Amino acid sequence: MHGKRNVMVDETDIRQEKALHSKQRAQKVTENLQKRKMNGYYAADRKGALETVMRLIPPGAVVARGDSITLDQIDLLNALAKRGQNAVIDPFVTDAEGHWLPGEERLRMFRETFFADIFITGTNAITLDGKLVNIDGAGNRVSAMIFGPSKVILVIGVNKIVKDTEAALERIHQMAAPVNAKRHAVEHHDESLATLPCVKTGSCADCRHDWRICNYTVIIDGAMPQHQGRINVVLVGEELGI
Repeated sequence: MHGKRNVMVDETDIRQEKALHSKQRAQKVTENLQKRKMNGYYAADRKGALETVMRLIPPGAVVARGDSITLDQIDLLNALAKRGQNAVIDPFVTDAEGHWLPGEERLRMFRETFFADIFITGTNAITLDGKLVNIDGAGNRVSAMIFGPSKVILVIGVNKIVKDTEAALERIHQMAAPVNAKRHAVEHHDESLATLPCVKTGSCADCRHDWRICNYTVIIDGAMPQHQGRINVVLVGEELGI
């Protein structure tokens, strides 16, 4: 008689468990977004996220983008260019070395964003009960989320889901803002940001620096009836963005 074979379970690979956990949390968020008159969608990965976003952008719509690494990670701009059916306002286009457009041109494009059909960006944090929490330096991103374009699409990795607004603000001040400031200082050669306390120390100092990137704090709790479904949140079962 042959004895039973011992089958070893790989306890080092918990991707399946993490994926299920992320999906459960995302589903809770999407349910709460609906209660706040915002649409919520879930995609297991960035490929699914791109497919969802492209379905939300009709041919002929003018699309404006806000600053977001997540959009680059799902390859949205290339997908729109390949489809060739949408004009795109992109104030964050850079040259080969990472330099931004001249200030006057970027400012003009920021203002044009308000007249676009669709504004698409990411978010700094989203709470389990469906609140969107963001902090801006100039306010162009958060203001377009609030008012202007008739449709807003936010693409959000599950790593940005937090318990509540207090946890959201903590996440932004202690991680998202310092890392984002470092990104602009290094990748885009923005020397004005290189002297920020958070860039030097990695931690928020609630500074009064001239180039502070935490000037406008916005918490979106929901929408009025006439704006139901204006904000569309695509949650992605991957860690994306900052």
